[in-house]
Amino acid sequence: MPIKTGAIAALVVANLLSGPALADQTNVAVAANFTQAAKEIAAAFQAETGHEAVLSFGSTGQLYTQITQDAPFEVFLAADTRRPARALADGFGVEGSDFTYAVGKIVLWSADAALVKGGETLDADGFDRIAIANPDTAPYGAAAVEAMKGLGVYDMLEAKIVQGNNIAQAFQFVETGNAELGFVAKSQIAGNDAGSRWEVPSELYTPIRQDAVMLKKGADNAAAAAFLDFLKGPVADTVIKKYGYGIESGN
Repeated sequence: MPIKTGAIAALVVANLLSGPALADQTNVAVAANFTQAAKEIAAAFQAETGHEAVLSFGSTGQLYTQITQDAPFEVFLAADTRRPARALADGFGVEGSDFTYAVGKIVLWSADAALVKGGETLDADGFDRIAIANPDTAPYGAAAVEAMKGLGVYDMLEAKIVQGNNIAQAFQFVETGNAELGFVAKSQIAGNDAGSRWEVPSELYTPIRQDAVMLKKGADNAAAAAFLDFLKGPVADTVIKKYGYGIESGN
């Protein structure tokens, strides 16, 4: 016996109501300094939208190299403005999708509560190793070198410098005592009162404007577009500020 049209409509509605919510996932390349903030934002994003942001972390330079080698990333959260601009210029990014999502800050930090007393700590002989991220691939490492040169201590300290591949590894060197102190991202010690620290004056280094860009692999992915929109919104802003970053107006 044929099924009546009304019965078909009722069956379709029932299936829509009982079926799983439509949700997608997006692959996001994230600069290492933004690790904890990105995890918190991704969790809030999934709770609000149902979409999943699958996060991969590394130095900005390393991530960009992977992008050029056909990595499956759809969104790129860099620690600078240069690599997103290159992504656009080299044909990997979507024109008009880039924006500054955070402004980073560097801190001279030690796990030793008595070691860091200010910028003058760098003039003393109380340490053998100072950790920074690789300045060639990590903008936070470049900022650390710029700050040391601005303070006139780089040449004196160059032999003591140990480099991490990214800011996360530089932080680990200090946290584990493999380096007595180091330049880390303020976000890495936000909410952590352990050790001693000195927030490096912003005039000593170029502002670390961190840009996001949609990659062409994500151009047709609703989850990728939704994640970038979420990153501009008030929930993400609250998390970003919580981790010690600045926010540019107009995002």
